[in-house]
Amino acid sequence: MKIIPGDMSTQEITKVQELIYTTRVESVMAPNVIAIDPSSSMGQVKDLMRDKHISGAPVVKGKQVIGIVTIRDVIRSMEEGKLDFLVTDLMTTDVRTVSKDSMVTDVVKNLGQQGFSRLPVVDQNGDLVGIVTAGTLIRSLLKQMDKSFQRNEAEKLYTYRASHIFQDISSDDTSLLLRFFVNERDFDNAGKASSLIKRSLQRLMLRPQIVRRVGVAVYEAEMNLVIHTDIGGEITVEVRKDRVNISTVDHGPGIGDLKQVLQPGFSTAPEWIRDMGFGAGMGLANIRRVSDVMKLTSAPGEGTRLEIVFNFQNESLDNM
Repeated sequence: MKIIPGDMSTQEITKVQELIYTTRVESVMAPNVIAIDPSSSMGQVKDLMRDKHISGAPVVKGKQVIGIVTIRDVIRSMEEGKLDFLVTDLMTTDVRTVSKDSMVTDVVKNLGQQGFSRLPVVDQNGDLVGIVTAGTLIRSLLKQMDKSFQRNEAEKLYTYRASHIFQDISSDDTSLLLRFFVNERDFDNAGKASSLIKRSLQRLMLRPQIVRRVGVAVYEAEMNLVIHTDIGGEITVEVRKDRVNISTVDHGPGIGDLKQVLQPGFSTAPEWIRDMGFGAGMGLANIRRVSDVMKLTSAPGEGTRLEIVFNFQNESLDNM
């Protein structure tokens, strides 16, 4: 089975796509991994796969993944009369792993586009902490969609009251301003601000499609602040009757070549951050895809300002 994130070339964002772009691997992995010891024979591997009803498993020395063995390797060992061979003789040593702190997009890219059927999940030390397959990914996403539905049902009362703010307040020009501060390198709280923003917009009864688009954009913007700012940054969200304006300001080193940084896949993130699964260089590209307007202003030594606009098209917030 191939899993693809969907066509992100348009502004339409489904609930599944939103989860893929905002969910960490740790939330979708299977934590109890059946691992194979390097001293095992292929015959022992065959018996293990039969008894545990699995078609593949990582080969682990200590806590480090050194290979992958699959049912194809077992079949080949049977055909070639090599069941007494050590698993290290026939395993695949070119193993693709994924960090537990990276986003599910990294899993989708490897499971779908690269054709891997399972991905061992590792922590910052490279130790095995879980595994992701197409099956575990789909089950986890479905469970999170169900939880999201239940949360939405529980918040209907709050949503009703919040949605009337633009009707109940009389002024020539009413807007709601939300402000969030993001600390540099604070990966433990990365995504907290975007989650609060998304919940606030849901309570204002913005259309789900707009909330999803904003959710993806503001998450990517928040991660850019976490990764690149030197002394913290700020996210400001202004909700108006006809649009949502988002601006982020960071006090990082600034950007010298704006055209280059807007190219998908180009990243200025340090290698250690990329090793954690962040800073892949797709953040600005994703923001540009889902937003109506995106403006990036920056210069070396002057920090960076990002402005994003989502229009409600022909509908005002009063009618939503």
